Amino acid sequence: MPGAWRAPKSGDSRPRPSDAQSTAPVSAPLIETERLTLRHFRADDLDDYAETMADPDVVRHLGGEPNDREDSWRRLLTGAGFWSLMGIGVWAVERRSDRALIGNVGFFDFQRDMRPSIAGEPEMGWIFNPRAHGQGYATEAGEAALGWFDRTWPPTSIPAIIARENGPSMRLAERLGFERQRDATYRGEPIALFRRPLRRTGGR
Repeated sequence: MPGAWRAPKSGDSRPRPSDAQSTAPVSAPLIETERLTLRHFRADDLDDYAETMADPDVVRHLGGEPNDREDSWRRLLTGAGFWSLMGIGVWAVERRSDRALIGNVGFFDFQRDMRPSIAGEPEMGWIFNPRAHGQGYATEAGEAALGWFDRTWPPTSIPAIIARENGPSMRLAERLGFERQRDATYRGEPIALFRRPLRRTGGR
C-alpha cells in the first residue's frame, strides 16, 4: 500500500502528510483496459488538454468560463502533482487505438470550502472531451480507477460533487456505484453530492 493520503485533523484545513508519505508513488500507476490506457500526465498533453478545457460544453458545469492555456497547464500540473504528495491523483486517459488523449479521471482532496465538508476525503472526478462522449469510455475509465483504489486503499467511502444541471455526469456517477445524497453547498451555491458507499471487501 502506498503512502499517503490522510485526512487532516479536525479544525485544521491544511493537508497533513502521513508518516508513510515518503513511499507515495511519484507518478500515476499505469492501468490498461480493453480500450484505454490510464497513465501519468506528460508535458506534451497540454495541447489536447487545453483544447478540452476551452470547450464551452465541457466547462459550463465547471464554473462556466473556458480555460485559457495558462489555466489548463495549472490544472494539469495539479492533477499530476497530487500523486507524489498524496498517493492519489489524476490519470490522463488515452485511447489505445490511436493514443489520443480523451480525458482524465482520478482522486484528489482540494480542501473545498463546502458544507457538509468533504475535506480529507478522496474525492473522485472526471472530465472527457465531447468527442469521446457516448461511447462508454468514461465508465470504462472510472471502473478501472475505482478498481485500483479498492485494491490499494482500505475500505473508504468516496464523495463526488456534480453541478445539479449535469445529468450525464450524474448518470455516470450512478453507473460507477455512487448514490446521491442531500445537496451540499459549495462557494455559496447548491451542488449535487454523490457518495460511493464504503466497500468492506477488496474489488468491485
